[in-house]
Amino acid sequence: MGIVILLLMLAGVVLMLTRKLPTAFALVLLALAIAFVAGAPLTGENSVLDTVIQQGAPALAATMLAVLIGSWLGKLMEETGIAGTLVRKIVEFGGDRPTVVALGVLAVSALIGTVTGSAPAAMMAGIIGIPAMIAVGVPKTTAAGTILMGIAAGLPFELPVWQFFSTALGLPIDTVKSFMMRLFPFAAFFAVLFVLVETRRKGVEHAWSLASAAERPGDAGDSPKSPGERRRDRARRMGDAPWYALLAPAVPLVLALGFELPIIPSMLAGVLWALVATTRPGQLNKRLLRTLYGGFEVAAPPIALFIAIGILLAAVKLPGAVEALDPLVKAVAPGNPVVFVLVFTLLVPLCLYRGPLNVYGLGAGIAGVLIAAGIYPAVAVLGLTASYNQVFGVSDPTSTQTVWAAQFSGVSPQQVMLRTLPYVWCVALGGLIVTAATQL
Repeated sequence: MGIVILLLMLAGVVLMLTRKLPTAFALVLLALAIAFVAGAPLTGENSVLDTVIQQGAPALAATMLAVLIGSWLGKLMEETGIAGTLVRKIVEFGGDRPTVVALGVLAVSALIGTVTGSAPAAMMAGIIGIPAMIAVGVPKTTAAGTILMGIAAGLPFELPVWQFFSTALGLPIDTVKSFMMRLFPFAAFFAVLFVLVETRRKGVEHAWSLASAAERPGDAGDSPKSPGERRRDRARRMGDAPWYALLAPAVPLVLALGFELPIIPSMLAGVLWALVATTRPGQLNKRLLRTLYGGFEVAAPPIALFIAIGILLAAVKLPGAVEALDPLVKAVAPGNPVVFVLVFTLLVPLCLYRGPLNVYGLGAGIAGVLIAAGIYPAVAVLGLTASYNQVFGVSDPTSTQTVWAAQFSGVSPQQVMLRTLPYVWCVALGGLIVTAATQL
């Protein structure tokens, strides 16, 4: 029976890789097939309808709500100009120094990445950041990679991700937070290293120019303006948000990390700050509803995926499935800490192209099996999946943020993958070493 379940998982991977079915639908079909093969009854205890579907579908509800609020805050930051202002201020500070501009955009991308991930984060940081980097001579592939590496550097602080790992793996938020704090230095170090190495690797490549006629010195006959007047004119023209509104992405982090408030209230506080700091009282209601509905649009795909992941987790945790898979998984899972690091470091590419170790796909099911069968403690599985997630979020050519950043920069997702993979592979190695040293 265990071999049959593994073959079903392989079939699920093929369906996702060949795009015969969307990932969410493929995961649900896989979950139902595993449940039937495991001998689960149609109704009752440990059944297909009551356990797998009824209990599995809303199992990650807290994560779904956190994703929705994060998307809401992201839409607010986009509409009110908070995200654009952050990027523009950094670009102005960097001037015509490619490395400084890229490091600044990296920092802003990391900050935005703590609020929301995927394509929305890439777009908020990249719409201004990518042309700005290319304009000062940063190579196109490096510009796309800088946005993605920045988002990944902020990923250990992304509160919806904390909620996802907490719910999916059955761990307290404090435990997830503790590991993420240990993973962050690796993500930050290799993100900065990427910028420092790659901006110098091919030299300066001037391609785009951001200077518009409105931003150039006045023509003959125009009265000269002071630097302060030019800054105010530009702020009005570009729709810059006030300085205190720029604190919006930091508010949830301060509350969750500094004051240890729950995740959802912390994120709601960020929404409230962004709204009040940028919106006139008479426009609050309209902007509140408009950005909330926009947040639903952004959050719909990941919410559908989390419903499917919950169903898959419920299926692989059925007694029949655990009993069938237990001897097979124990036979191949490395127990020695050194072997654990070596084996799972070599398997890093399996989280790319929606592969079997992608935590937002079949990897969630494998994580559930490892925990349910008692192969590894849940904290070790957290270290494994979170480390792989750093790779997927940057280098997977099928992920939405990678595709968008690459195409907007004028390069292919595969070019971005080849350039960024060595760095995020090292991040995963660091996370796996921390996991083996502390949990095995």
